[in-house]
Amino acid sequence: MLHYSLVETLSGEYHSFGEIGTAALMMVAKTQGIDLGYEEAKTAIVAPLRSLPPHPDVVAGLQALQDDGYHIVSLTNSSNVGVATQFQNAGLTKFFEKRYSVEAIKKYKPHPETYQMVLADLGVKPDEVLMVAAHAWDLAGADNVGLQTAFIARPGKTLYPNVERPDYVVSNLQELVNILQQTDASGKSE
Repeated sequence: MLHYSLVETLSGEYHSFGEIGTAALMMVAKTQGIDLGYEEAKTAIVAPLRSLPPHPDVVAGLQALQDDGYHIVSLTNSSNVGVATQFQNAGLTKFFEKRYSVEAIKKYKPHPETYQMVLADLGVKPDEVLMVAAHAWDLAGADNVGLQTAFIARPGKTLYPNVERPDYVVSNLQELVNILQQTDASGKSE
């Protein structure tokens, strides 16, 4: 999905992330000698993505950030409908002031314009924002436009060694909350 989202961005094309996922699944099936139709592939890829549960640390971490006065927004390669459904199903909607989708500009992350779209809408400078992700490619894009970055090293996720190391590297969201609370308590600015 990510490979072909980048292909579409660089070639000036745009299909929704769900459409790309469906096509990618059909391609994988074909390489395995499996005949998979579009509707069957779409059902297999879209429904599970929209019903993923949050990691165990996420709800408490988001609540702590919200309680500490952080403004929390999301930026996704998924559609507005997809992320709204996913957040609702995961019980996360109440934590996010705004949800952004790349479908507004039809370019996928990590294209610089995706992050700049959010900065412009919020009226903030890049160094006033902390991008938190478990995807090194996403943080590379955020860092490229000047955002602070935090990598959550989920199992199976690693940093990309050819870019700047994120400002924070943690194993879960609560660990990041603890660091930010200590930073705030010491009087250092974010």
